[in-house]
Amino acid sequence: MTSAKDREALWRPEITPLQFVDLDRVEQIEKECYGLPWSRAMFAGELIKSSSICLGAFRLERVIGYLIVSLFVDDWHIMNLAVDPAWRRRGVAGQLLNDFLARSAGGRERGYTLEVRKSNEAAIRLYEQFGFKARGIRRGYYLDDYEDALIMWRDNSPEPGNEE
Repeated sequence: MTSAKDREALWRPEITPLQFVDLDRVEQIEKECYGLPWSRAMFAGELIKSSSICLGAFRLERVIGYLIVSLFVDDWHIMNLAVDPAWRRRGVAGQLLNDFLARSAGGRERGYTLEVRKSNEAAIRLYEQFGFKARGIRRGYYLDDYEDALIMWRDNSPEPGNEE
């Protein structure tokens, strides 16, 4: 008999760095998820930056989600996170965040930041599960409807018991 954990592992996507060849699919997901989608040039610009981490969640060699993060001075800034609507609520965004946090752990950066629509309760809950806390508001941040953005922050502190 197959356990729930075994069944979950069967559909769990592989998290690997995005490549230029993935951009057609990334753009398709972006347009499905956002009213003001990023352009191909924006994604390509992040892919070539040495200070960016661009990850894709792949299922059967098809992109089903992605995460774009850039290092600004000494803070990691989560720029873009999206999951194909057909794959939502299956932990894909959490897997992308987990992988990124593991890749960026141990650095000297102060921490992690992001902006999220104040109305996006599901995303806010997800980020809170990863230790992000609301620290401010950017008024009229989103240009499509001038909705405010919640600024969230997570400190890059050592795990309990691992302090230097």
